[in-house]
Amino acid sequence: GTPAVCGHAKITSYQPWGSSTYHGWANQLTRRFTNGLLFNGSYTWSHDIDNSTAEVFSTYSTPRRPQDSTNLNADRSSSALDHRNRITLVMLYDEPFFKKSNALLRNVLGNWEIAPIYTYQTGTVWDVQSGIDANLNGDTAGDRAFVNPNGGNTNIGSGVTGLTATSGPNAGQTVAYVVTNPSAGYAEAPKGTYPTAGRNTMRFNPIDDIDITATKRIAFTERYNLEFSARVLNVFNHPQYTGGFLNDIAPTGATGTVQHLVFEPQSSLFANLPAAFSSNPRSMVLSLKLLF
Repeated sequence: GTPAVCGHAKITSYQPWGSSTYHGWANQLTRRFTNGLLFNGSYTWSHDIDNSTAEVFSTYSTPRRPQDSTNLNADRSSSALDHRNRITLVMLYDEPFFKKSNALLRNVLGNWEIAPIYTYQTGTVWDVQSGIDANLNGDTAGDRAFVNPNGGNTNIGSGVTGLTATSGPNAGQTVAYVVTNPSAGYAEAPKGTYPTAGRNTMRFNPIDDIDITATKRIAFTERYNLEFSARVLNVFNHPQYTGGFLNDIAPTGATGTVQHLVFEPQSSLFANLPAAFSSNPRSMVLSLKLLF
């Protein structure tokens, strides 16, 4: 009979190896609830360092498996979870007027609650990546890029031009690469090269956001209350290209071609965050609850 032909499949193994270090300093200032007013302010400085966040390619922005699987510490850098500064200011004002008035005044003019929140957070890191299997290890998640030591702007990327030998035994073969745009801070890493850019060297814009919630309660009896609330997110409609949501850690689904090109220096969209990510525009959520 005809012998069976065995196909070749790549085997990827994920080992429980990795290390991380977290340094943090947290402060909090609280004004306890008095005369209808509560205030809480907090500030955290931290630095999260690791060598293996998201190594299973669970995100496009920092998808790196180790560039050298035999030297995991070469990937040690600021973590994808690193947010160096975070400031949160919260105020709750339960309007105290008309509390002792008759039911009509209390329900029409009183029973208002206002809660503004201000949040500032250092942006999330992302990888500059070539989208090419530069080190030829068969990994479909492309390797990182080259740092151009003569380039002055890390927000500018460039492709490379191959130089071929004109004589000798290697005539006609590519022997070196030249950065196409000398001003670029990063350059594409072609196949057969070992990129020099570190892991997680760029950052998204910070979160710099004000939200406000206003709540109105109407009491029908001691037991039954109707509560209407309006929550406005990003009150001042400040464009914030954070690579995610301002108030939620849910996935954005931003994994399309355009988003990927933002991370590649040879692309015309390199570092152009507005071309690929939402500005998180102002939005409003209205709710009505019957409480009993």
